[in-house]
Amino acid sequence: MHKNTICLWYDGTALDAAQFYAATFPDSAVGAIYRAPADYPAGKQGDVLTVEFTVIGIPCLGLNGGPEFRPSEAFSFQVATDDQAETDRLWNAIVGNGGQESACGWCKDRWGLSWQITPRALTQAIADPDRAAAKRAFEAMMRMGKIDIAAIEAARRG
Repeated sequence: MHKNTICLWYDGTALDAAQFYAATFPDSAVGAIYRAPADYPAGKQGDVLTVEFTVIGIPCLGLNGGPEFRPSEAFSFQVATDDQAETDRLWNAIVGNGGQESACGWCKDRWGLSWQITPRALTQAIADPDRAAAKRAFEAMMRMGKIDIAAIEAARRG
């Protein structure tokens, strides 16, 4: 067991989420699955209670705690992508699996967890020492859902 693990609350779907993340993201896997030894408020004895999983090297625990608490944008995974193909693959996997698009590289998976699919080219563009170039890239990003690297680079160049 890791010293620090991110615990994510699900309504009976922690195993489904963990399996999706493991199939979608590199350096991700499903670990131990723990079943409830007795009935509990959100389930019955024998139901999946928690699932250990890793998302891009980050240890997580999925807790099937019931419908009381939902994820919010206050917590998200930010995934740095290397090119448009990786950006498209991850964004499309999340949105295409019952998720939803948002703005500026953000999307939500079908469990309500927020993801920032952020190309390294975007991060470099908005940190450009040429503040006018950074501003153009930032303003271009503000009009996007999924990030278009070519459009960001064009805006950066002016």
